[in-house]
Amino acid sequence: MTSPRFDVLGIGNAIVDILAHADDALIQRLKLDKGHMRLIDAAEVTRLYEAMGPAVEISGGSAANTIAGVASFGGKGAFIGRVADDDFGKVFRHDIRSIGVSFSSEPARTGSPTARSLILVTPDGQRTMSTFLGAAAELGPAEIIAEPIEAAAITYLEGYLFDRPEAKAAFHRAAGIARKAGRRVALTLSDGFCVERHRADFLELIRGKIDIVLANTQELEALYQTSFEDACRRIAAEAPLAAVTRSEEGSLILKGSERVEVPAEPIGKLVDTTGAGDLYAAGFLLGQARELGLRQCGQLASIAAAEAIQHLGARPEVALSSLTGVPALPEPR
Repeated sequence: MTSPRFDVLGIGNAIVDILAHADDALIQRLKLDKGHMRLIDAAEVTRLYEAMGPAVEISGGSAANTIAGVASFGGKGAFIGRVADDDFGKVFRHDIRSIGVSFSSEPARTGSPTARSLILVTPDGQRTMSTFLGAAAELGPAEIIAEPIEAAAITYLEGYLFDRPEAKAAFHRAAGIARKAGRRVALTLSDGFCVERHRADFLELIRGKIDIVLANTQELEALYQTSFEDACRRIAAEAPLAAVTRSEEGSLILKGSERVEVPAEPIGKLVDTTGAGDLYAAGFLLGQARELGLRQCGQLASIAAAEAIQHLGARPEVALSSLTGVPALPEPR
């Protein structure tokens, strides 16, 4: 098997995030479910955008944010996602390539416009997301390019993308390519609502094609519809490796009978929880790609997550590689 050209390749929603500060009164007036993500149509995205205050546009999408974190650590990242041939699509392509991520997906000239996510951030750091998936949700097997997947140590699948049959087929195709090439496949459960919609499909993937599962406490409990400890026991039996985030309690890494608890990194001020899980995944997966120990992988992950929640937006504002406490990364083989 040849040495990987990429540490991590992400497959997920290619989205432009539109972020604004908001108070609880605005959340209530717009009849939004604080702290959660919901899918909306083109008319609703226009209505909510008009009600938002001053906003910042930042290219996003969960797996894309993770790959941005990999690049910020100095790792080699690639991304597959669908954007339209429109202004937002151009923004996304420019942003992800400008940070050194390989993105070769051609813009779609038919179908829906590029996806957008309206994110309202309240003073307590909670983010309320209303997402128009547009072109991102139309990704299918035809967009899954074999060469970069075969060249990536880990292929990372974003649970948010799993709604349409074409996207499910794309995931299975990507996982098959990676495993045939002797590479590993990771899955993030993404959100409790995703788990409720796709529990059976996620379990099928985990039991047959997934090497690494990333989830938070609520997602893992929802997957198995049981207590946290029982869910940990079950995921440890079904997945070769799992990393479970627990907010301020840090994270728990499970590998067979091995349990590694990693504390959360201390922070100055909580500003915005957007992207904490995405950046945790960046550190953890990069550590795995470079064959660090489980605790070191968790430390990288915690450092990245802590950076993400101290500012507005889901992508690093400073080079993650420059932060104190980052374990040394061995050179890729």
